[in-house]
Amino acid sequence: MDCENWMSALPEELWDVPLTHLAIPGSHDAMSYCLDINSPLVQSESDCFRVLDALCCCFTRHVIFKWATTQDKSIEDQLSLGIRYFDLRIAHKQNDPSPDLYFTHVLYTHLTVLETLRSVAGWLKSHPNEVVILECSHFEGLSEELHEAFIFSIKKIFQSKLCPKKEADISLRNLWTSGYQVILSYEDQIAARHPELWPGTPYWWANKKTATEVISYLDWKKELGRPEGFFVSGLNLTADRYYITTHMRDSLRTLTLKNWECLRSWLEEQVPGSQHQSLNIIAGDFVGPIPLCPVIIRLNKKLLRKNNKNGIH
Repeated sequence: MDCENWMSALPEELWDVPLTHLAIPGSHDAMSYCLDINSPLVQSESDCFRVLDALCCCFTRHVIFKWATTQDKSIEDQLSLGIRYFDLRIAHKQNDPSPDLYFTHVLYTHLTVLETLRSVAGWLKSHPNEVVILECSHFEGLSEELHEAFIFSIKKIFQSKLCPKKEADISLRNLWTSGYQVILSYEDQIAARHPELWPGTPYWWANKKTATEVISYLDWKKELGRPEGFFVSGLNLTADRYYITTHMRDSLRTLTLKNWECLRSWLEEQVPGSQHQSLNIIAGDFVGPIPLCPVIIRLNKKLLRKNNKNGIH
């Protein structure tokens, strides 16, 4: 399977299906592969990581780092693997005189936000029929001035590739025709001032540490019904304070790999589309070591079978 160009490789019968009805691979805390182990903790952090760090920084920082790291592939590699939704948590460092913004997940990243978005723009230029959904959220430490400066930079980087939220037809065919490649979700009220920015995307997060618990939560959410637009089903696991302190040799990576086969079996049974229990974006951790993308992309074949059954060609 050509995951690097999977959207352009979809059968033509799916080119007019809205992106909100396709199965789309996503990356949870996409930029945590470049966390800076020596950075301060994010100011709002108050969970077990802050407790551990206060006890003995020289020992606990390694523990924090391995449980805060959710990905081990660069954003360009994730794009080439087939990821099309990116969970990007953004912050301005406290007392930093520069306007530089960084990604966060307990710690701050080495890479800045703008240099990363430029890398995404470069990748899209060489893949003109692929579309990405960038979810910018959290925004810790950003003043209104920093927000506006950041949004100005977003527009400058992606220019005409930004799909405005007023766009009614978000099928691949229409996006290709219009030259749009970026749907940028901005989880802050300031986004309402800018037609290029979409509102925040609902994220179904189980906050559980086992595959069976995550599946139970997602099945419950499915029973309630899917939202109208884009939404994310999170396959990512969350370890609590007790689990971390009693499994010092483990990491989020080992926890993810140990639970993958159970999650995979459930995932293969899911169906995209417009139905009450259909899924849309499906996000996970360590999208390189586990074959998340091909499993999700293959789900779109079920839409073909459905269309053929209904006599749609």
